[in-house]
Amino acid sequence: MQQYDAKSLVVHSQTDLMADVIVEVTPQLAGWESITFQVRRMAAGQKWASETGSNEAAVVVLGGSLDIASDKGNWEEVGGRKDVFSGLPSALYLPRLTAFTLTALTDCEYALAKTAASKDFPARLIRPQDVNVEIRGGDHATRQINDIIPPGFPCERLVVVEVYTPGGNWSSYPPHKHDNRRVSSDGALLEADLDEIYYYKINRPEGYAIQRVYTDETSPLQKAGKGYDVALILKNNDVALVPEGYHPVSSPPGYTTYYLNILAGSDQVLNSFDDPNFSWVKDSYKSLDPRLPIYPIDHVK
Repeated sequence: MQQYDAKSLVVHSQTDLMADVIVEVTPQLAGWESITFQVRRMAAGQKWASETGSNEAAVVVLGGSLDIASDKGNWEEVGGRKDVFSGLPSALYLPRLTAFTLTALTDCEYALAKTAASKDFPARLIRPQDVNVEIRGGDHATRQINDIIPPGFPCERLVVVEVYTPGGNWSSYPPHKHDNRRVSSDGALLEADLDEIYYYKINRPEGYAIQRVYTDETSPLQKAGKGYDVALILKNNDVALVPEGYHPVSSPPGYTTYYLNILAGSDQVLNSFDDPNFSWVKDSYKSLDPRLPIYPIDHVK
């Protein structure tokens, strides 16, 4: 098992502002066998070709629009929002053994997430109107969740969501974890074993978020003597790795924090376990933060 610390749990973005790859996570870098992740940029008219290989994959358009051609189908004008703070996402799910080419219609940024798969599901376009939006939590733990590839989506392992946390608020709170697959006596899944990526954007360039990541006695790494309790400082385009442990996020006043969550592991679910020291907070909420949703949306629950 790898030993993690505050340095190894953050992957910083490229300093070259002209580079095609903004940030990248490989299984070797992360110390896990699940998620491969990239955020890339393209200028209008530029093309990029790749293939999924033995993985299922998701392309999430962060800003701009593009065409996607593949041997599983073709999709035109995918995306359209200016940036992640301007509207709902568009995305494309692709199965194993798919060759595809992206063509930028405008300057654009997009994320590509992949994880190993053993089954095939149809390629599927996720449009803004397909994205379920939830205002979750309450008081200073209110946040906006955009479900892109939620549990129950026809795929094998990937889960993909976007989260917005207004300034002064917390998200992924109360602290929860999903590192120890457990089932009840009647076979119900209580907690999944999932690796997770947090890809950050802040609505002002000097902004940052703080994320605490910590294990407890139920986490496999801590049982192996490799537990941790660290605070991470995440800036625009940085990635936080969450191989195990609880992982709450704080957004400083004045700044809206966005993150794209990619999860993969034992089950295509979000079943998690709250830190019992903090779970009482759920019963204390009195209201929802009126700043959410952060942009107009017709379908919010």
